[in-house]
Amino acid sequence: MIGKLISSIKRTNAPIVVGLDPMMGFVPETMKKAAFAEYGETLEGAAEAIYRFNEKIVNATADLIPAVKPQIAMYEQFGVPGVMAFKRTVDLCKAKGLVVIGDVKRGDIGSTSLAYAAAHIGTVQVGTKTFAPFHEDFCTVNPYLGSDGINPFIDVCKAQKKGIFVLVKTSNPSSGEFQDRLIDGRPLYELVGEQVAAWGEQAMGDAYSYVGAVVGATYPEMGRVLRSLMPKSLILVPGYGAQGGKGKDLVPFFNEDGLGAIVNSSRGIIAAYRQDAYKSYGEANYADAARAAVLDMKQDIMEALG
Repeated sequence: MIGKLISSIKRTNAPIVVGLDPMMGFVPETMKKAAFAEYGETLEGAAEAIYRFNEKIVNATADLIPAVKPQIAMYEQFGVPGVMAFKRTVDLCKAKGLVVIGDVKRGDIGSTSLAYAAAHIGTVQVGTKTFAPFHEDFCTVNPYLGSDGINPFIDVCKAQKKGIFVLVKTSNPSSGEFQDRLIDGRPLYELVGEQVAAWGEQAMGDAYSYVGAVVGATYPEMGRVLRSLMPKSLILVPGYGAQGGKGKDLVPFFNEDGLGAIVNSSRGIIAAYRQDAYKSYGEANYADAARAAVLDMKQDIMEALG
């Protein structure tokens, strides 16, 4: 799957992930009213509204991008109907040929970690039949329980030819409370990055590993160091746009061949119609605004990379 992702990045010339992190406040009123008219003001109605919102975004942008990243918390808040909307969103995106990165940030040990891996990027056996429950292509994982929490995911990656992105240096302002702490004179995120590279050696694709890393766009100098520590790991870069990251901040995350990183934007794209630059589209044409935001993001990144 890492090969498909790299090929899709080359084909679209857009190292971009659209984060499908819908909030009810993003959904146009007419769309919410239609869903509520059919399902009532219920969890089912909310889940249907966010799925319909996603559907238009995906249809409007699928030809421009290689991948999407649905954040499962935005769906889980609506309980079982929300989780079903997450699965429907994954299936829709895969039907469009997009690579799906499940932003699930799982982190546990032993059989629990293996169960998470099976649910999101692996398979489960039910009697004589085998199922891929959520069927994402990649998922995000938290490494702070150590190798016991990561090795079950790596085993599934090797068996299924799928991938993971390990949290290394996240884009949130308080990430430094732990990730920047010095251990033997070096920041913790560097040690985690070295471990990601070591894990990646166990699960190599053609040029990049199935084991990637998450490094925030808001820390470009740290990205430069981590890029050198993880030369064969694809870096998933959150923090572009709404969190302050710009195209010029992204250069350190890429290799000299222009590959090696893929940049996520969530509300900067899916809620673009609420920004001054795209307000002319109006709420009803939010998907067209999202397409315009993708095109602008692509231009910004390409100009920065030269």
